[in-house]
Amino acid sequence: MIIVNSEREKELFIQVYDQINKYKHIVGKDPFRLHYHIMPPVGLLNDPNGFIHFQGLYHLFYQWNPFDTKHGSKFWGHYTSADLVHWEHQPPALAPSEWYEKNGCYSGSAIEHEGKMFLFYTGNVKNREGRRESYQCLAVSQDGIHFKKKGPIIRLPQGYTAHFRDPKVWKKGETWYVVIGAQSEKKEGRVVLYSSNDLYTWKYLGALAGGNMNGLGEFGYMWECPDLFELDGQDVLIVSPQGLQPKGYLYNNLYQAGYFVGKMDYKNIHFEHGEFIELDRGFDFYAPQTTLDEKGRRLLIGWMGVPEENEPYHPTIHHRWIHCMTIPRQLKLKDGRLYQKPVDELQKLREKEVTYPHVQIAGRSIKLEQVNGKSVEIILDSMHFDTESLEISFKGNARFIYDPVNKRATLERKSLKEDKIESRHCELPSLHKLHIFLDSSSAEIFLNDGEEVFSSRIFGNVVDESIVFSSKGKVTFRLKKWALRKIFQ
Repeated sequence: MIIVNSEREKELFIQVYDQINKYKHIVGKDPFRLHYHIMPPVGLLNDPNGFIHFQGLYHLFYQWNPFDTKHGSKFWGHYTSADLVHWEHQPPALAPSEWYEKNGCYSGSAIEHEGKMFLFYTGNVKNREGRRESYQCLAVSQDGIHFKKKGPIIRLPQGYTAHFRDPKVWKKGETWYVVIGAQSEKKEGRVVLYSSNDLYTWKYLGALAGGNMNGLGEFGYMWECPDLFELDGQDVLIVSPQGLQPKGYLYNNLYQAGYFVGKMDYKNIHFEHGEFIELDRGFDFYAPQTTLDEKGRRLLIGWMGVPEENEPYHPTIHHRWIHCMTIPRQLKLKDGRLYQKPVDELQKLREKEVTYPHVQIAGRSIKLEQVNGKSVEIILDSMHFDTESLEISFKGNARFIYDPVNKRATLERKSLKEDKIESRHCELPSLHKLHIFLDSSSAEIFLNDGEEVFSSRIFGNVVDESIVFSSKGKVTFRLKKWALRKIFQ
């Protein structure tokens, strides 16, 4: 079934296919092209959108500018997978072809209703005077591939600027709800809530959370990509605030992504919550989105990037593409904190297992035979420290450090912009397990079964596949390592 919403949409789709074919060879030659992470076939990828399990497949849409490695008028790109490992690129789902989205089909979400997939997204418009307009829009599909646009369903309410975007929809009882990221006229970040009985007509219920609400105080000028869901008996609000100032180890990226744990009162429209906790401690993580799959798991995928932060210095732009997604992660709530675990399906990537049942490092640097590679998974457990630090160097370009004396975990890398080393830190009372996923230009490090995570793009010497262990004092651990198969060509 082919659906064409307008001749303009048809023209844009043709231009996208031409762009993919034109630069396919240049993109494919990039040595930093990832082996098992979702990337754009050309151009710029950012926020994950519409993450859903529908008719037996996982669907992941994404913000996509196929015509440049800079941010511009966004399409919705689209991948599908039966197992969260092997992904197939589908035709674009949405193109900025209509008046209410002419400057971009911005982020949003997907739900299933009566056997159909409903996409909710933000239509971005710059009017004749150069001012922004935003519309929350709907598109519907029978097959999850071809979408019929229904146009705007929510318009800007009073009290907010046109920075009003990223609808995330869910059902509670017999009622549909949507949270939307917003900015008040006082330039305060907000999450607002609407309800609906039919997915087409929506009632504004008010602001749910934000700066100077619920005892939070000043907390940024815009909140993007909200996601509210139940997990292990509590309610979790994930959001990406903009405008937070660095505070010790916290908020050191340009923009943040984190969460509040609390309780949602649907009757009185109130969300009582605790402190804001960053989801990831690395250099590159933003705009995550979750879904509930048919196995009952709450899954998360994030963008392994940050908007406007050193993007012109990514070496991949010389090959006409930029950015990727994180690996899929399952969420659990433990002692009021989210734990992130790589989904079990990723074990399908494993081959050539190497095991070291007892490794001891005593104040020196060592390399372990076959513990290297461009695309690998490593698990260190049964860890015991009698030392000031453990250091693991990756490919000569990044280094993970744990300091048991000061109870601090650190990730260092060579700056993309300047000739210097940059670092990110978090407090960690103890370390008993490391779970590391390396790809050709990324690292994701899970500490203590996902108690903390560092996600970062790592660029350097493309032929250096070394992994070096060192310590100041004695460290012992058990190690397993696998090479990971290449999924993307």
